[in-house]
Formats: sequence, structure tokens, C-alpha cells
Amino acid sequence: MRVVAGELRGRRISAPLGKKTRPTTDKAREATFNALGSLGVIVGARVVDAFAGSGALGIEALSRGAEHCTFIERDREALEVLRENLETLGLSECSTVVRGDAMTNIGLTRNVSLVLADPPYEFAQWSEFLGEVACDLVVAESDRDMNDESPAITGWEVTRVKRYGRAYVSFVQRLA
Repeated sequence: MRVVAGELRGRRISAPLGKKTRPTTDKAREATFNALGSLGVIVGARVVDAFAGSGALGIEALSRGAEHCTFIERDREALEVLRENLETLGLSECSTVVRGDAMTNIGLTRNVSLVLADPPYEFAQWSEFLGEVACDLVVAESDRDMNDESPAITGWEVTRVKRYGRAYVSFVQRLA
């Protein structure tokens, strides 16, 4: 796995061994961040990479000009790989790593402009998760179209959904 674009383009990102994490494909990351770039929401952004795993999503955001990223991950092995990736890429100074559950810790993040959420595929707590988010834009990766979840999600609108193999990437915007 590699950083797709930006300052760190082409640099290698390690992923944890085993099946506990499911890194976002390069194709999905490239398309997602190109769309975010066209919206003008990456450069200077303060980002949260919830359910961070290897940190690929947050690292991509930092490579493309985000100011800071908070990575939230609970798995010990994934945390080791994440910290190694940040150190190897020279991103430790613009990153914060939080060891713990994303559902618990997302509500503690403030002054954030974008949340990247890539939970395990069986995750079904989108309404609760979004209820704790302090910013207006969430990019959510799931095994199903977020439009199927939208009736249960109050105060948010799914504005974009793209499918990449088994994964659906949805842009979810807070309603004004």
C-alpha cells in the first residue's frame, strides 16, 4: 500500500497483519481524496481518522495538505503499525494518536473540519456515531450504501456515494 498523492506520493504505508483491519484500496482513497480536494476541504483541515487501522486515510489527508490528524484506533497491533507509519513518514509532529474505541473518543474531538470513518464492515451504529461528531462532513466507508441508513440518521444527509468493489464510500453532510 502506498500514499496515492500529495507531498508523500508513492511512499509506502505498512498495514497490520491478519484480518482485523481492512485497508481502503488505493483506488478508493485516490477517488475519495480527489473529490475532497475539489470541494476544497483538505488543505489546512483538522482531520480525525476514526477506526484508523494503518492510518492510510489520515496519512493521505496529511500528504495532501491537512494541518493535523487525530488517529483513533483500539487494536494494539494496528496501533504499533500506525505509529511506525507516522514516524517513518515524518508525520508525528502533525498527528495525535488516541488508543481507544472510536465510538467513545469521537465525541472528545473538537475543532475538527473532517472525519474519516472506516469501521469494520459489520458496523451498524452510524446514527450514534454521527450524533457524537463535532464537524459538518464525514466520509464513511461501509459494506453498504449509506442511503440505506439515512432514514435512521437524523440531522445528516448523504450527498455522495461511490462503490469500489465491496466497499461503499459515502460523503455525509450535517444539515443546516
